[in-house]
Amino acid sequence: MSTLVEELFAQAKSLSPEDRARLAEELLESLESLEQDPDTEVEAAWDSQIERRVAEVEAGTAKFIAAEDVYAEARRLIER
Repeated sequence: MSTLVEELFAQAKSLSPEDRARLAEELLESLESLEQDPDTEVEAAWDSQIERRVAEVEAGTAKFIAAEDVYAEARRLIER
């Protein structure tokens, strides 16, 4: 262990059990955030988008488009 780690460990041992547990949890969480794959950001973006759209539907501000219109527009774009 490096000197700094040894000093921190010695200080951490003097904490109450509750504070040591909290410190351990926060250290583990900091490591987990480093291990997250890039897809996590994409999933978070989709979650945000879904929440926004659900809120719009619930607020009555969402603009709905009939499936037939969506399919017609898709066909039009493909046939270009």
